Amino acid sequence: MARIEKDFLGEKEVPDDVYYGVQTLRAKENFYITGIPMSTEPNLIKAFAYVKKAAAMTNCQLGVLDKTVADAIVQACDRLIAGQYLDQFITDSIQGGAGTSFNMNTNEVIANVALEIMGKPKGEYSIVSPNDHVNCSQSTNDAYPTAFRLALIMRLREYMKTLEGLQDALSKKSVEFDHVLKMGRTHLQDAVPMSMGAEFHGFATTIGEEIQRIAESNLLLREINLGATAIGTSVNAPEGYPELATLNLSKITGIEFVLASDLVEATSDTGAYVQLSGVLKRTAVKLTKICNDLRLLSSGPRCGLNEINLPQLQPGSSIMPGKVNPVIPEVVNQTSFFVIGMDLTVTLAASAGQLQLNVMEPVIGFALFSSISAMQNAVKSLTDNCIKGITANAERTAAMVMGALGIVTQLSPILGYKQCAEIAREGYKENKSIHDIVVLEKKLITQEKWDEVFSFENLIHPHFIKS
Repeated sequence: MARIEKDFLGEKEVPDDVYYGVQTLRAKENFYITGIPMSTEPNLIKAFAYVKKAAAMTNCQLGVLDKTVADAIVQACDRLIAGQYLDQFITDSIQGGAGTSFNMNTNEVIANVALEIMGKPKGEYSIVSPNDHVNCSQSTNDAYPTAFRLALIMRLREYMKTLEGLQDALSKKSVEFDHVLKMGRTHLQDAVPMSMGAEFHGFATTIGEEIQRIAESNLLLREINLGATAIGTSVNAPEGYPELATLNLSKITGIEFVLASDLVEATSDTGAYVQLSGVLKRTAVKLTKICNDLRLLSSGPRCGLNEINLPQLQPGSSIMPGKVNPVIPEVVNQTSFFVIGMDLTVTLAASAGQLQLNVMEPVIGFALFSSISAMQNAVKSLTDNCIKGITANAERTAAMVMGALGIVTQLSPILGYKQCAEIAREGYKENKSIHDIVVLEKKLITQEKWDEVFSFENLIHPHFIKS
């Protein structure tokens, strides 16, 4: 069974059991780019429903939309907000037209659900029209970016919780490893001693900083251009609509949105997306650094650093028996590289907007949501499958410290830089320990002074010791 729908381009048969209409079908025919439909991002559909609900409420309050129609639209929106009809959003994630296809997909679904609520057949658009009623006082150019920003805010809440879980896991490891002595390194060379707890505490701190940056980016997303309609002049919107629609959206979402002071500027501006993308890239860079460190610290197990043990999750080779690879840090690295690439996509798309509209927002949205989704999954895997199961090889790390040449730095206040450099050189050339040279052979300090300088507490929390 099918119904006939038409637009100014002509007629099309639409399956009678679907809630989308003719313009959605045209979009499906025109855009088969990623094969990933909008239904894969439920937050965006939910956000669009909130925007359409706020618009219907506002139009009714301002007397430009019949209450019966407005109530049906509001009820239809509530169903979408509850997660129904996801399979009706079939337009591709990357599409031409600045998101018009997705906007019309939403308008058609809401219109037909509203008609069903009113006991009318789908497609009776003279009663509830996707354009005249659901899209009343709107354009894709204000409804789409407003929904986009709301969806990002909702999505980032989930992502931040995942990052908080990683930060917490790293913090717990920092406490667990607080008394594990190890060698710090710079330039991949031995530097000075530290505790492994301090190392993991540094990891936790850097993730905490990323959570703060995301929260700051979130604030920028709260400025919206709802009511700007086509280019920011509010054409076809009643007096007071932008302010009231923004207020209604804030009330029904519980998020304090702010109407942009310059709607023309806001309609073409994508700066908030560039900022957020940069933050996502920054987090990806930080995670790459952490994962590279984990791979180095766990290298071996016999012929590498072997300071920590990562959970063994799967055989690592089809030819080398018993080999186990650091697969979780590896996959997080690859995810990070993907996110870094998506940031370039956002940068190029944001710079490609001309005049009063940036028509590239669909690919910006695809890049941002793809980045957040991939990174959230990667962070969760890193937390649950790697960080929580890390153990330390404390005896090995302590032995490495006391056998390292870098510990001579602790003696500089007593012996001076020049003499310490000569001691280190002798230790390197003749394969001797610093202890043997300083205490046993040259008797430059006593064993008691050595024990004071190289106590565990002074190695990880050094204080100045004179001769």
